[in-house]
Amino acid sequence: MRTVRIYHSYQTAMQSGKGKTKKWIMEFETDDPLTPEPLVGWVQSSDMTQQLYLSFNSLEEALHFAKVKDFAYTVSNPCQILTVPKNYAFNFTNPRVRGF
Repeated sequence: MRTVRIYHSYQTAMQSGKGKTKKWIMEFETDDPLTPEPLVGWVQSSDMTQQLYLSFNSLEEALHFAKVKDFAYTVSNPCQILTVPKNYAFNFTNPRVRGF
């Protein structure tokens, strides 16, 4: 039985928007150990499923796919990041008006 990990895609450090953060990702976990390649030193594995990522629009779709294919799964819940909306005019307001 294959084991998969289902998680919500996250915002990378290079993203300022939320463009690709609404998908749920299914990633296969491997039992094959990663070994360093002797010539260059990169890690290698004979299991090609660790390069496979499946994306779903909702968690229910991902769970249904895992149950149909008889995969054991673990779900990682995302942490919520609170962002305060800002604008350019905020830089020029008086600190007393801002509340500092």
